[in-house]
Amino acid sequence: MNVGISGKDGAYLTKLLLNKGYKEWETSQDHKASSFQNLEKLKIKHEVGSNSMVASDFRSAISKHQKASLTEIYNLAGQTSARISLTYPIETFESILIGAINPLFGIRDL
Repeated sequence: MNVGISGKDGAYLTKLLLNKGYKEWETSQDHKASSFQNLEKLKIKHEVGSNSMVASDFRSAISKHQKASLTEIYNLAGQTSARISLTYPIETFESILIGAINPLFGIRDL
């Protein structure tokens, strides 16, 4: 599972993993509303499964782990807007910290 797949680095990581024979699943808080234009530019969007997951919600994170039978997780998710991160520093910090901790605890519990 690749969290943060819609960004530039996430898209390139996904392409690398697909080339190595991995089956890739992307997660996004709202995967239906996301354009995933970076995956489209690399012509790999059709090769990637998608799920909606809110990494800061423990139940959401663990349910995705259970459904996907994961062997590896790459977390590249995070606030990318400097303006938003400076305007809402606590929310930015919490989303990054909790978004990283929940999948780790989900793995541990499984």
